[in-house]
Amino acid sequence: SLQSFYKRKPSTSSQVSLSLTSALRHYSPIHITFILDRCIMSKTGSLDLASNLGGNIDKSDVLTAVEKYEQYHVFHGGDEEERKANYTDMVNKYYDLATSFYEYGWGESFHFAHRWKGESLRESIKRHEHFLALQLGVKPGQKVLDVGCGIGGPLREIARFSNSSVTGLNNNEYQITRGKELNRLAGVDKTCNFVKADFMKMPFPENTFDAVYAIEATCHAPDAYGCYKEIFRVLKPGQCFAAYEWCMTDAFDPANAQHQKIKAEIEIGDGLPDIRLTSKCLEALKQAGFEVSI
Repeated sequence: SLQSFYKRKPSTSSQVSLSLTSALRHYSPIHITFILDRCIMSKTGSLDLASNLGGNIDKSDVLTAVEKYEQYHVFHGGDEEERKANYTDMVNKYYDLATSFYEYGWGESFHFAHRWKGESLRESIKRHEHFLALQLGVKPGQKVLDVGCGIGGPLREIARFSNSSVTGLNNNEYQITRGKELNRLAGVDKTCNFVKADFMKMPFPENTFDAVYAIEATCHAPDAYGCYKEIFRVLKPGQCFAAYEWCMTDAFDPANAQHQKIKAEIEIGDGLPDIRLTSKCLEALKQAGFEVSI
C-alpha cells in the first residue's frame, strides 16, 4: 500500500508530498500477508444483508457473473489489456459478488490498516481514516470527494470526524444502493451523498472540492494518469488529495514466475486490472500536474 498526500498549489502546477508506509519499506509487495479479524458486523447489519436491504444480486446471475469475472484473469486465460479495456464490467462484477461478503466479515470500510498491539480491527480502521482526514486538513463545512467510495464506511466516518460534507463517487449500483441506506441509518444522508459515475470521467466542474481522497480504489483504474488528472481537475487550487494505493516496489521481478503468480493472485482476488510500480504511480502524478516531493 502506498500512502500519499498531494497538495495542489494555486499556480498551474501542484505540490505533492509523499510518504511510504513502514510496511512498504520493510516488505516486498508480493510477500504481505493480510489477516482479517472476526466478524465485526452488528446483528442489525447482518439481518439487513440477509433481507437484501440496500442491494442484492439475483441468484440466477451469480454463476454467470463468477464465470465472466474469472475469464478476465490470467488463471482463466485472460490478460492485462482485456482487463483494462473492460475494467468497468470487470470491477462491477467483482463488487456485485463480493460486497455483501466484505460487509458481513469486514465491516463498512473495505480497506486495510496497520494494527497496534491490543488494537481491534474496528479501532485500526477508524484511526486510519481519522489520520487521512487530519492529513487532508478537512475543516467543518468543506466539500470532500471520496473517489471509489464502496458502501461509504470511510465517507461516513470522515464526515462525522471532520463535520464536513462528503460525496462518494462510485460506478457500482449495488454498492450505492447499500450506501444510501447506511447513510440514512447513520443520520448523514442530509450532508453526504453518492454519485454514480466513472472516476475516469467525473461529472463535476473544475475546482469543485476542498479535498479529495481515495482509499485503495484508484488501483481499479485502467490508466493511473487519466484517473489522477481527473482528480487534479476537480480539486480546488491549494487543496490536497490523499490516497492509499496498491503498488509494487522495485523488489518485484517481472521475470520471476513466482512473483508473477502472486501478482496475478492479488489481481483476481481484488478485482484489479494491473498492479503498478510505485515509480509508475509517481510518474503519473507528475504528468497529471502534481509536483512530487518525498
